[in-house]
Amino acid sequence: MQYLHTMIRVSNLDETLHFFCDLLGMVEINRKSSDKGRFTLVFLAAPDDEARAREDRSPMIELTYNWDPEEYTGGRNFGHLAYRVDDIYSLCSHLQANGVTINRPPRDGHMAFIRSPDGISIELLQEGESLPPREPWASMENTGTW
Repeated sequence: MQYLHTMIRVSNLDETLHFFCDLLGMVEINRKSSDKGRFTLVFLAAPDDEARAREDRSPMIELTYNWDPEEYTGGRNFGHLAYRVDDIYSLCSHLQANGVTINRPPRDGHMAFIRSPDGISIELLQEGESLPPREPWASMENTGTW
């Protein structure tokens, strides 16, 4: 058995691709659209997994965009996606500067939580040892749910 991907439904494909690709740095690996089924599937991989993903050997995210409007609720009951990052403070600063709420700031220099435009919870984990606590993160409170 081999893990392939996690699928999440999205309500606005452009907004979601901006979040995952432009802000988080994910890479689009493949895209399929079905006129008959009225949907588009977009497969994304983390940058460090791109080569393996292109060989169909690395886990990916499948964004499912249904062309007919639907309201999706409950993103939290999905659980979360998790990514190891090179510099959690730098990434959180970049995300925050681009309007992303840091729901659980990296007070410990190790872990943060954010949400996608459709409410999917995403955990960011510092690679290696935790970074030393740093402001403004060390004293920042949680915002919303994560």
